[in-house]
Amino acid sequence: MSRPVYVHDLDGLATHARAIRAALPRQVELLYAVKANPDPDVLRTLAPIVDGFETASRGELRRMAEVLPGRAPAAYAGPGKTDEDLAAALTAGVDRIHVESPAELRRLGALAVAAGTPARVLLRVNLPVEAPGASLIMGGRPSPFGMDPTDALECVRHPPPGVEVRGVHAHLASGLDAALAGAVAAAVVRWSVAEVGAGEVDVGGGMAVDYADPAARFDWVGYGRALADVLDAYPGLRLRVEPGRSVTAYCGAYLTEVIDVKRSHGEWFVVVAGGTHHLRTPAAKGHPQPFTVYRRRYGGGPGPCTDGGPVTVVGQLCTPKDVLSRSSTVGPIGVGDVLLFAMAGAYAWNISHRDFLLHDPPEFRTGDPDRMAAGWAARPSRS
Repeated sequence: MSRPVYVHDLDGLATHARAIRAALPRQVELLYAVKANPDPDVLRTLAPIVDGFETASRGELRRMAEVLPGRAPAAYAGPGKTDEDLAAALTAGVDRIHVESPAELRRLGALAVAAGTPARVLLRVNLPVEAPGASLIMGGRPSPFGMDPTDALECVRHPPPGVEVRGVHAHLASGLDAALAGAVAAAVVRWSVAEVGAGEVDVGGGMAVDYADPAARFDWVGYGRALADVLDAYPGLRLRVEPGRSVTAYCGAYLTEVIDVKRSHGEWFVVVAGGTHHLRTPAAKGHPQPFTVYRRRYGGGPGPCTDGGPVTVVGQLCTPKDVLSRSSTVGPIGVGDVLLFAMAGAYAWNISHRDFLLHDPPEFRTGDPDRMAAGWAARPSRS
């Protein structure tokens, strides 16, 4: 049996990213949120397409320096920044540091003065903007993210030495469709310009990805039109967006082999190599990961196989939470078959509890996931 493998379709990623860039007004700066997938090949593929990268840890700063030396990140974000984090951002020459609180701003100012390097800042503000229908809310209510508008205004009026407040950052929600994302962006810009006089606004990411419908895509053209309207209303505004999941989710797949199938109290379970310690997305999001079955063409005769009814796909971990997917329409699945889990290009391996039970990690390759799965299924099974 081969180890599970992640496959990144870099050609598909580049095509998708170019389409996003083309759909947005040229004046809008497109940043990629590295947290979604920091794979070096992914970063190299996106580098000539996006306008910059948003980072949120010293580890991501190191990854950027290793993979794209000489290219400073466009943004550094995240709550709970230590002095070491802030100093690293200053040393890396980050274009804009997103500051989460007045205390963080004061600490950054002191570090900037000591280093003799001014800190160019966007204040992350928790604005009372509604986002009905969003899958994840991070603003508009009590939250650890960002600062209250009154605190932000005080920081604008009285910034500490060493700090240049250039504008506002607001990432208020995730799972937004294009219409809602456009409305949220417009509301953020209106407040930022009216209350702060901001010449720069970063409206964050949060574009919806529908795991129940892998063929669906965020309406980037419609979102681009909404941002164009914002820019028409505020000429000269520097506007940034920073999507992550919606850029890379579709470029990655997780391939693995069926170890066992069995019935338990009348229900079929399919046990695969690997599990949520490799691909945590379905456990983290609470959804079934979409998958395709590649039947084993050759082998030592028919082995155990489901009857084509509903199945639950699980991994090798000693926990009932190790569930990758469920399906009532996938058809028969047998030992040795190869399963391709799609939409595994974001918040997948990089958020997985990979040391639980100390199983071997997956392999990583680039290419066409479907072709690789078909080739794997054509080989004799050693299960």
